[in-house]
Amino acid sequence: MTSLLAFFRYSRNDGVALAFVGAFAGVYLFYRGFRLLQRKRLILNTPASKIRSASMGLVEINGLAAGPYTITAPITSASCYYFHTTAWQWQREGRNSKWVKVADESLHVPFFLDDNTARVLVDPQGAEMDIHRDFHAEFRTSLFSSTLGIPPNIASFLARYGVSTDTKIKIDEYCIKPKNALFILGTLAPNPGLTVTATPVRSLTAEQHALSLHLPQMSRLSPDTDVVTAGRMLFSGFKNEPDRIHLVGSNSPDQVSDPGQQQKITAALVKAGITNPAAWAAAGLMNPAIVATPASASTGAGAAAAPALERFDSHPPVVLMKGAHDPAFLISWHSQRDVVRSLSWKSTLMIWGGPALTLLCAYIVAAHFDWL
Repeated sequence: MTSLLAFFRYSRNDGVALAFVGAFAGVYLFYRGFRLLQRKRLILNTPASKIRSASMGLVEINGLAAGPYTITAPITSASCYYFHTTAWQWQREGRNSKWVKVADESLHVPFFLDDNTARVLVDPQGAEMDIHRDFHAEFRTSLFSSTLGIPPNIASFLARYGVSTDTKIKIDEYCIKPKNALFILGTLAPNPGLTVTATPVRSLTAEQHALSLHLPQMSRLSPDTDVVTAGRMLFSGFKNEPDRIHLVGSNSPDQVSDPGQQQKITAALVKAGITNPAAWAAAGLMNPAIVATPASASTGAGAAAAPALERFDSHPPVVLMKGAHDPAFLISWHSQRDVVRSLSWKSTLMIWGGPALTLLCAYIVAAHFDWL
């Protein structure tokens, strides 16, 4: 807060444009804080259930991840049911430099949650993920070398997305692996037609499933920006641009959900020699380098793979998923108590800090125009 005041004080136009933006940011933080508080109360008011006795509707379930098939994460090479890998590159834009996301890959295979009373199929599409980060590394040039020293698996991942390695790179990977303890808040509903197969599926984030509001690009904003220009930049964030707005509960327009259709398109792309991830993503398919294997085989059991597959129902009657009327869907590696504690301090900080930021910025704007 002190640094913000000093910046406003010594900028050439008293930082009025940034103060104008900060006032809106404070309002958003206040709104976001109440949303987190609402989520906290929802978790506290939803009783924890055992899978065998769980009723249809919104439920809280704790258990271990299990499933007949696993996929291999591209960075850690871990056998998992779900992975989300992102790559960021340090890029220069004008006079500023920042981290820019240059690769984003998220896949899953059908998996179950097991709490020793029964198993339930989990469809992670649209879930808010709070899972363990299995890998984080930053690669940069050194004083004695112009190369980043990137391992072969990471270099291969970046090459598939056409990412150059001549600048700083940051890699993150999150996984759900066999026997990971999970806390899930979601809707238990009749199976809409999901089948347990070895076909990996592109995972959609919670933002892609919900109507989301994105703030405009603020990298060009400086202390010299006038209030009118700042207002126009803010207003641009409220436009219903097709690439920013997704309807609640709808599938992505480029997502292919039918396994038979996926196999036909996959065969056509492979026959044509097309391996670019962008082309596969445009066709609604997973990365051609990712292949699902029986879970027992991935752990070295080999001959026990067939019995392992038989232990899982390929057409379960119910699924734990994102509900149409109960959109709350959280998959976390933390316990219910830890999730509630985190939501508590975050909501408190936003609810009190948001108005404080708005009042501070409103004061700066008022002082600039001599309204005081």
